[in-house]
Amino acid sequence: MSLLSPETIARPSQALPFWLSLGTVPAALAGMAWGGPWVLLLPAYCWGLFSILDAVLGLNTDNADLSAGEADLSLYRLLTMIWFPLQFALLCLFLWYLPRSGLGPWEKIGMTFGMGVMTGTIGINYSHELMHQKSRAERWLADLLLATVLYSHFRTEHLRVHHLYVGTSRDAVTARYNEGFHRFFPRVVVETRRSAFRAERAMLARRGLPWWHRTNPYWRYWILQAAMALLALALGGWEGVAIFVGQAVVATWQLELVNYVEHYGLTRRHLGDGRYEHALPRHSWNAAHRATNWLLINLQRHSDHHYKPDRRFPLLQNYTEEEAPQLPHGYPVMTFAAMVPPLWRRIMNPRVRAWRRQFYPDIADWKPYNKALNPIPRGAP
Repeated sequence: MSLLSPETIARPSQALPFWLSLGTVPAALAGMAWGGPWVLLLPAYCWGLFSILDAVLGLNTDNADLSAGEADLSLYRLLTMIWFPLQFALLCLFLWYLPRSGLGPWEKIGMTFGMGVMTGTIGINYSHELMHQKSRAERWLADLLLATVLYSHFRTEHLRVHHLYVGTSRDAVTARYNEGFHRFFPRVVVETRRSAFRAERAMLARRGLPWWHRTNPYWRYWILQAAMALLALALGGWEGVAIFVGQAVVATWQLELVNYVEHYGLTRRHLGDGRYEHALPRHSWNAAHRATNWLLINLQRHSDHHYKPDRRFPLLQNYTEEEAPQLPHGYPVMTFAAMVPPLWRRIMNPRVRAWRRQFYPDIADWKPYNKALNPIPRGAP
């Protein structure tokens, strides 16, 4: 592991690999223009290409010097700032063109799936980076990106619920040990909507205000989402609305797959009286795979993100296996495994048990921590 100086971090050669996410734009245009197997180019680019590059390029354990300032990070910040106008323009073209394209039903379904992969893998991920920043402009960009996938409440849920309660039974997004993704997904889609609204309502109540007060961000969420739905109708008619909703569902599925992987089976020590230890790097799965961290702007350095949520993505630190649990592969491979619960349990359950022995050898009974919302599958380890 080496420490990268601020001068090194600021070099274009260091920042430009993160711009590979822009390759999704020509991939989307090729799918729309040529149809056929080209409609699968977006998932092939996001999942296939970067998984292959991970296998070739291996891990990146270098850490940035935390003294780097905003000026050193300008190229990184620019990438996240320009993504919304790019995605919005591409989505508008997509909603206008696809109903008129003459492509067959399966080609349209494939293209809608691919667009959802892009807006989920890149768009929601960039909104996640932006919502954590102090700049009002960046937070607005996060809201605009989330409106394009009808998941605006994610900002409230992530900042006011998930980061506070990660690794506890109060966090719906922390996947329980032995909870399969196909049970996790419908549960979390419902529970996060409820918990996000409750969080905003409670914050307003502490100020003596009703939930319908104009400062409730849900008014912004609802207006932006309605505007996007009306835009889809104007551009592509009812077929455009169906395509818009379809890509939003795929994007949501992508987000929650990643959420499932990030914290599966990891819990914070209960201290009694409803209190838990502080969130530490050990409470998120870490992945140092070089190429997928380029694509996902270091999201896989999730252990540090939860430890220091206000760090911009170039400054997120990598941790060794003595400090944080490690995933065997990058997110594209791990999310594929999550879709096959027996395979997932075979890969991850031994790692969860090893994590428990490593960090909490004094805890003999883990049943209260499992908090499984589904019965443990017969024969599961």
